[in-house]
Amino acid sequence: MVHEFTKENIDAIAEILQTEAKPLGNDVFRLEVKNEEEGRRLALEIHLGMEVNGERLNMVSVYAQNTFLQLHNCTAFIASDMLKQVTFFGRQQDRTSGLIIEQGAGCSLYANVGETILNSDFTQLPEDLMMCAIALSLTESIDPDTFSFDED
Repeated sequence: MVHEFTKENIDAIAEILQTEAKPLGNDVFRLEVKNEEEGRRLALEIHLGMEVNGERLNMVSVYAQNTFLQLHNCTAFIASDMLKQVTFFGRQQDRTSGLIIEQGAGCSLYANVGETILNSDFTQLPEDLMMCAIALSLTESIDPDTFSFDED
């Protein structure tokens, strides 16, 4: 299910990432995130309601040095001032993917994570899976049937 981003959502994302959203046409916003101190930078593009073979989807793309990432079917996001990051989620059946953009121009991707991992006691998981379970634990607060794009 595609949910509609609003101008307020885009502004909230830009505020958390301490940048501004620049429109590229009617349905794409570009945000450039810089960390001068550590020499990092990335560009985030949010594509709203793309039409593909008669279906609509939101897509988030990240461009960084030697890196290109895309999250298709973005169904939710959480903009956290406390964590200084925005987490975009894509959920399809029992699989969740999360793309995390940090205020300091960092980026993480966790893809196709099963419900078994997300519902596990993360302290009992192998170390490599523990980080994923913790990072995507934010999805527990999202009810996909009543989801609206709100920030925490």
